[in-house]
Order: sequence, then structure tokens, then C-alpha cells
Amino acid sequence: MIQRIQSVFLLIVAILTGVLPFFLNLWVDIDGTEVFANNDMIISIAFYAGAVLAIWSLVSFKNRKNQFVINRLNMILNVILLGFFVYRSLNLSGEASVSEKGIGMLIPVFSIVFLALANRAIKKDEDLVKSVDRLR
Repeated sequence: MIQRIQSVFLLIVAILTGVLPFFLNLWVDIDGTEVFANNDMIISIAFYAGAVLAIWSLVSFKNRKNQFVINRLNMILNVILLGFFVYRSLNLSGEASVSEKGIGMLIPVFSIVFLALANRAIKKDEDLVKSVDRLR
């Protein structure tokens, strides 16, 4: 399980979405207060859901097709989360609420990249198994 590269990528995604948003600020308000993921319930639920999906995909290593679908769902969740961050940071005119963007806003981007790399490795494994099945 852990010797496969997609397992490493999925573990990175689980750490990125399950731990880092609660230590890295998402943005800084105009008052100077840093906003983390645990300050907003919807954002924290979305990050926890991404971590749970990554761990679920990690432990379902025997069913590669299911793993591929779970990763796609996790990508969709991260795209929605990224869209919310972009909407939140760009929709407010004149820096009414969001004063400074934090590094935590990039976590969904890194998660999507690692999920795409994991899906590519899963696809390679599936193709390898199919080619071996043809030879028998």
C-alpha cells in the first residue's frame, strides 16, 4: 500500500487539507485579525471532508477504480473550495473585508495537483494490470 507513489501523494493531500489550514492563515481581515479555517464552519468542514476523502482513497488501495472516483470527488471539492476563496477575496470591493491574502488560500491548489498526480499513478497501475491480464 505505502510503497506505491499514489499513496504518498494521497498522504500529502490528507496532511495538506487536514492539518495545514488550521495553522496557516487563509486571509487577514482589515482589523488585522488572521482568519484560519476553524473560524468558519463551512470552510473547516470542507477541509475535513477533503482529508477524509484522501484517507478513504488511501485505504481503498485494492479497488483502483473506486480510488480514482474518490480522488475525482476530492478534486471537485477542492475546486469548489478554491472558487469560494477566489469569490471571497475578489468580490469585495475596496478591501472591505479581506485585507491580505494568506498562504492558506493556496492549499486547494496544491491538493488538486497532488490528487492529479495520484490519479495519473493509479491510471498507470490500472493499465499495467490490464496489460498483464491480456497476456494470460
